[in-house]
Amino acid sequence: MLEDKAVVVFSGGQDSTTCLFWAKERYRSLHAVIFDYGQRHKEEIQCAVDIANEQGVPYKVFDMGLLNQLTANALTRENILVQAGEAGESPSTFVAGRNHLFLSFAAVYAREMGAKHIITGVCETDFSGYPDCRDVFVKSLNVTLNLAMDEQFVIHTPLMWLNKKETWALADKMGQLEYIRAKTLTCYEGIRGDGCGTCPSCQLRQNGLDLYLREKAGAGQ
Repeated sequence: MLEDKAVVVFSGGQDSTTCLFWAKERYRSLHAVIFDYGQRHKEEIQCAVDIANEQGVPYKVFDMGLLNQLTANALTRENILVQAGEAGESPSTFVAGRNHLFLSFAAVYAREMGAKHIITGVCETDFSGYPDCRDVFVKSLNVTLNLAMDEQFVIHTPLMWLNKKETWALADKMGQLEYIRAKTLTCYEGIRGDGCGTCPSCQLRQNGLDLYLREKAGAGQ
């Protein structure tokens, strides 16, 4: 039986779109929240809007411009290079406080919608050095939000322990691999689909896809 209502934190990327389809299989009423934080590519927001419209999922785009003012990084400043973290440091694409704020505002919206379930695509297995993608953070924030609003929210993280190969496998199991591959935007250069092929996000995504397709082909022999 389908659950009642849920809110999906949605960016139009591979992970959040996989979660959108995951949620569509489980909830009668689904709403997407899209955050405009002055990110490097406005195409990300348009991509999320396009997918939500195509899938018939109601959505809201929230202005989070303050986050852009508070933190300078490669996703909010065009003059900062996309670089992987070194010597234990976070990569230049880490937006401090992003998931904390996004989940908090999603919970406020969920309360107004009468929804108890919040879905996010964060993943610790391939978390790329982002501390706010860790399971311990999500569980801690879940407790805090319930205490703050005297609610019983449940934050769901369907991809938390999946690597990119396994995330593609989940998309394929739901019959959405080709859609997600073609329609989503994961690329740090703002290119939909397979992206630029060279940025860290594209490489992670493509490596996972290649591994999954090889494994699938081998299993079919």
